[in-house]
Amino acid sequence: MSKAIIKTEKGDMTVQFYTADAPNTVANFVKLAKKGFYDGLTFHRVIPDFVIQGGCPNSREGAAGIPGTGGPGYKIDCELTGENQYHDRGVLSMAHAGRNTGGSQFFICHSRNNTAHLDRNHTCFGKVIENVDVVDDIRQGDRILTIEVIED
Repeated sequence: MSKAIIKTEKGDMTVQFYTADAPNTVANFVKLAKKGFYDGLTFHRVIPDFVIQGGCPNSREGAAGIPGTGGPGYKIDCELTGENQYHDRGVLSMAHAGRNTGGSQFFICHSRNNTAHLDRNHTCFGKVIENVDVVDDIRQGDRILTIEVIED
């Protein structure tokens, strides 16, 4: 399975992708990361004991749109039937505004406490396997410096 390092102002998080369970979502995220789409974007939504959310191009410095409302210019379908579709601590999942409307925005779960309702509604496509404590340190407005993809 491929991995990525999400490099932030608060530290680096290593993510293992759920390639078998969400191949199209993983491929989309990897494609965007490789072309630098996420570089400089902020975590525009942080809800304690729930999630940190990023990936909106409207959160880039100087962008005109409202943070949380942007995407890559296309939508991807949800992939909800795989085995790893549970929103536990450190899980990386696709944000959307309704089924099959995801694109670039993603979130990472703080814990399992308030996320069970997201299971099989949002596509889980990876999990932080190193430095999950960085998730707790992220605050609204903290930047993603870059996302480095590591292919097997």
